[in-house]
Amino acid sequence: MAHRKSRKPLQLDMIAQPEPITLQVLTVVHGGGICRSDPYVMDGELPHPAQLLIPGHQIVGNVVAMGPDVTARAPGQRIGVPSLEYMCTACRYCLSGPENLCDDARFTGYNINGGFAKYTVANASFCFPGSEG
Repeated sequence: MAHRKSRKPLQLDMIAQPEPITLQVLTVVHGGGICRSDPYVMDGELPHPAQLLIPGHQIVGNVVAMGPDVTARAPGQRIGVPSLEYMCTACRYCLSGPENLCDDARFTGYNINGGFAKYTVANASFCFPGSEG
């Protein structure tokens, strides 16, 4: 499901399967939740979302492929994908704990495509191992 403009319904679009780069994993999505921030993004209440956006950032799935620098994950591994996709690691927020306040932070389902799709990519270092179940 893709979101093209604020305050417009989601629409089903066919897009190319994403490819993992550098530290990303490609994940087949098995499920995800709708968080309070998803309606804010879709209603245009948060500034500067990606132009063609696939929402959703509480994702559970299995790793399908990995970028060349990923070492801590394996194909087939079940993972959870959180909202935080990137942080600078050097600002006062990143150094003191509230990384989500980083001025350069990027978020799944807001700045990059999220889990309302069959496949998504995510930064492997932010993903956490999931239990089989």
